[in-house]
Amino acid sequence: MKLHSYDISPKCTTSVAYFSMEFAIDQALKIYSGGLGFLAGSHMRSAYDLKQNVVGIGLLWSFGYYDQERNEDRTLKPQYTRKYYYFLEELKEKVTVKVQTKDVVVKAFLLHAEVFGTAPIILLSTDIDENDYLSRTITHKLYESNERTRVAQEIVLGIGGVKILEALGRKTDIYHMNEGHALPLVYELTKYYPQIESLREHVVFTTHTPEASGNETHDINFLHEMGFFNGLSLEKARSLSGYENDDNFSLTVGALRASKRANAVSKIHGKVSNEMWHHVSNKCEIISITNAQNKKYWTDKTLIRALDEHEDYELVARKKHLKKVLFDEVADQTGKMFDPEIFTIVWARRFAEYKRPGLLKYDFERFIKLIENTQMPVQIIWAGKPYPTDHGAVDMFNELIHISRQYPNIAVLIGYELFLSKLLKQGSDLWLNTPRLTREASGTSGMTASMNGSVHFSINDGWHPEFARDGKNAFTIPEIDHNLSILEQDRLDNKNMMDILENTILPIYYTNQHKWTRIMKNAMTEIEIEFDSGRMAKEYFELMYNYKA
Repeated sequence: MKLHSYDISPKCTTSVAYFSMEFAIDQALKIYSGGLGFLAGSHMRSAYDLKQNVVGIGLLWSFGYYDQERNEDRTLKPQYTRKYYYFLEELKEKVTVKVQTKDVVVKAFLLHAEVFGTAPIILLSTDIDENDYLSRTITHKLYESNERTRVAQEIVLGIGGVKILEALGRKTDIYHMNEGHALPLVYELTKYYPQIESLREHVVFTTHTPEASGNETHDINFLHEMGFFNGLSLEKARSLSGYENDDNFSLTVGALRASKRANAVSKIHGKVSNEMWHHVSNKCEIISITNAQNKKYWTDKTLIRALDEHEDYELVARKKHLKKVLFDEVADQTGKMFDPEIFTIVWARRFAEYKRPGLLKYDFERFIKLIENTQMPVQIIWAGKPYPTDHGAVDMFNELIHISRQYPNIAVLIGYELFLSKLLKQGSDLWLNTPRLTREASGTSGMTASMNGSVHFSINDGWHPEFARDGKNAFTIPEIDHNLSILEQDRLDNKNMMDILENTILPIYYTNQHKWTRIMKNAMTEIEIEFDSGRMAKEYFELMYNYKA
């Protein structure tokens, strides 16, 4: 079956299958949770722009991740609503995978390239009549908390994905695992490449996070029982994956040992990853390819035109209009009327403890003084999706909602998906990023904010050091010793952040508008080349897919 509706570029003829648990393609296709999906979506858009021979492989989540709604007291309410997508083509091809010795039928749906301007994406589902109820639930919810369901999802993605490609008659040269979720594909490929040396020539791997939650581990006996190793004997699976004497099986380590090359997602993350996994024997080389986002999709075209035409007045006027558009959403959700003349700070990304969504209020007395300052007023918006069973993150989200009730210039928004993310990036003045140092692999939300004239104010981690010229195109919270206690790190980072915000950023915005506009323009101009996903997609072909080990 011909999957591509476009002619493949002669520079990109290597046939690639890009496996990802989530893709953020469009607001209408809710099969993503956050940064991993946003990155995959931009990659697929740039693969389309560059006419690369790439096909995405993912899962068609019947209920998505979850829908953010509110309880009666306006706190967060995770809601699960079945989704239907009439713009997907239901393919006739079906394959079978074994989950706990049971046959599970996998059906494929095709997202054609021209629907959203992406590489074609094949989405797999077990939620079909041929399966019993338990098997149907495998592809119900993204990042299901049940361990057995989670592993079953990985079996469907990896093994089912390879089998569907074969059923469609697509010859694949390179299998790209975007995180370790698709690792079972390696064990399906042993049918064609029985020797690990030859198999590795066809597999590459991207690791996205130093966080333990993003580097899954399971008992190897449990994985074998589940069918993760695709019918291989436990001894063969141990031998292939290098786990002869260890039962604690890491998907990341398994992927590093099964790939010809792996990449981290920023230069700092490259160093962190090599330190994290230095003890792993027989692993592949880990290089760095810094994440990026698709400028064409994320930017406001009128704002970019004003930048290109050097019309500062039009640029500032358009930015205020975009603030008004965002503030319509604020009013709709919260009943609060924000002012486009007032400096607006946004913290928006996945709610997780290490990202410190509440760092701004760490010194609460100082925070309230900031909120109540009438000389240099601020408006603050929080948004983001905590994992629904991460009760600590949900509590942080709800605590901010409780605080926001007392102040007309604080808003906490729900529905943090592509549509709201774009509104926030186009309508904010400052994009705040506060992870603990060394804990952020990349953090691409600040890239798309900078593309829209929202100045990045960040801990010096992830992609930020590769871009930031402090006070010129961004602002940087100075590095501290990350070996200090968490309490001391939070105290120092809060103090340094507030000092810069109160003494530098706000005075520039309110007393030197010309300088603020210049910083905005620098950010928009300097983000354009290195952090557009076209550069990233080219590097994947040059440094990963066409690399000869």
